[in-house]
Amino acid sequence: MPFLTAQWRRLILLNYRVEPHMLQSYLPAGTELDTWNGTCYASVVGFMFLDTRLKGLKIPFHVNFEEINLRFYVRRLDPVSGEWKRGVVFVREVVPKLAISLVANTIYGERYRAHRMWRLWEESETELNIEYAWKQAGRWHSFGVKAENAPTDLKTGSEAEFITEHYWGYARRTDRQTVEYQVEHPRWQVYPIQAWHCDIDFAAVYGHAFAPLNGVEPVSVFLAEGSEVRVLGRKLLQV
Repeated sequence: MPFLTAQWRRLILLNYRVEPHMLQSYLPAGTELDTWNGTCYASVVGFMFLDTRLKGLKIPFHVNFEEINLRFYVRRLDPVSGEWKRGVVFVREVVPKLAISLVANTIYGERYRAHRMWRLWEESETELNIEYAWKQAGRWHSFGVKAENAPTDLKTGSEAEFITEHYWGYARRTDRQTVEYQVEHPRWQVYPIQAWHCDIDFAAVYGHAFAPLNGVEPVSVFLAEGSEVRVLGRKLLQV
């Protein structure tokens, strides 16, 4: 049985070009940075958890909630299969429930924090208006998109495919220990973006290393519909 099942829906992904040195202190042992066309990415991602279950059970008041995270992309060569596993590493994750952050941080070695959160979902036959926000460092931070309500399939070899098709999670435990876990979901569809906005103080939220992102436009912006997901149990790697 998977550790967690849920739906991840209406994912906004703001994708930034970053210098590799900005990510080195977060890089788990045994992994290396994964790039697309020579570009190293970090993404701000906001979405909804819906119908969340731990070990098949719904936890009261922890079924539907927002998450916002800053993540980057890595790969790991599996010594048994000889295949590359493409995954993500989280710099910081925000949820509105303290219990969620405690479980994720303890079991998976993640970097969750609990803050007040807010979302906007507006939908018409032709347009989607999606926004996520959270309060931290004495102010509200937010980002959102307007998109055409006409989802399209991912194109093979595209930037959107690279950003969304990472099916492993990695977390740094120590200099020699890494937590690995698998995330299962089908390929996602994406919506054509019409407009976007971002009001995040990266330095205040993620630390001085990410100050260069303040005022910088993302390389790309996506809105993915999402799907049902399964997060499998963790594995502790000794590297």
